[in-house]
Amino acid sequence: MKTLMTQFSGRALKIAVGSVLFAAPVFGQTGASLYKSRCASCHGADGKGDTAVGKSMHLRSLASPEVQKESDQELTGIIADGKGAMPGYKDKLSAEQVKDLVGYIRELGKK
Repeated sequence: MKTLMTQFSGRALKIAVGSVLFAAPVFGQTGASLYKSRCASCHGADGKGDTAVGKSMHLRSLASPEVQKESDQELTGIIADGKGAMPGYKDKLSAEQVKDLVGYIRELGKK
């Protein structure tokens, strides 16, 4: 009986740890970490587009009044569907993750 309980506990622990590790990259990311992993390579850490790719594509600063005046719905559409050379992320990010990115872009406008 003790061996059976030990085996059950060990399996339950493996399942729990596996679930956390599998879910962490998708559900544990904030707007800032999503931005860093998905956007910063082109838009730069500060959102100003001062990267090789950003400069070559003449990206607008995400902190600029021009970008900041866009509605949340417009920014959501750009992130989801893409714009120009920027790919869309609707098949890669959840609606909540896109919302978190929009929130982070709003924060860039305050810096």
